[in-house]
Amino acid sequence: MEELPNPPKQVLIGPQALEGDLILPPRARAIIVFAHGSGSGRRSPRNLQVAQALNEQRLGTLLFDLLRPEEALDRDNVFDIELLGRRVTEAIEWLDRRPSLAALPLGLFGASTGAAAALVAAAARPERVFAVVSRGGRPDLAGNALPRVGAPTLLIVGGADTEVLVLNRRALSQLTDQSELAIVPPATHLFEERGALERVTQLAWSWFIAHLPDNPSS
Repeated sequence: MEELPNPPKQVLIGPQALEGDLILPPRARAIIVFAHGSGSGRRSPRNLQVAQALNEQRLGTLLFDLLRPEEALDRDNVFDIELLGRRVTEAIEWLDRRPSLAALPLGLFGASTGAAAALVAAAARPERVFAVVSRGGRPDLAGNALPRVGAPTLLIVGGADTEVLVLNRRALSQLTDQSELAIVPPATHLFEERGALERVTQLAWSWFIAHLPDNPSS
């Protein structure tokens, strides 16, 4: 009988006590920290769909709010990549202070501006992050952090999201040679087209599993 993931555990992350939802499936192979984009939160339906697919592959997930409610009211904070990257780094440090979680390989999944925040955190903790996935992201906003990202990074972009596609191609040239660009042909920025988000979820879990350290088929 297939084991079901444990229900979400509500947690408080870092010095700002940011609200988060942690799911750790039985015999988890890794944990993936999510960084949502501007105007979104930890309960973004699109990120939740991706997280569920990861859980089914025995990948734990941590979805958390990168800003406190009062901070989110200031639109400057929503686009402050340095601040958001620091919050993702603090989430990594929070996990590392818990022995059962610190033992798991750690990946990052970012959407929109959250992709830049994830890459800033990956550059800050290159020894900890084993892989990064960006969904409709703005990796270009990570700026000079891009060449310092050692983790293999998958940039997923909708084929009809033409401006973001150009920005992702430029960002890819600054990332490690192990990084790739995956285009979902009919999709626009939010991957709302039929089958588009399902393709994103498949690409995401496949990337993480392919780059798991040690034994990826365990």
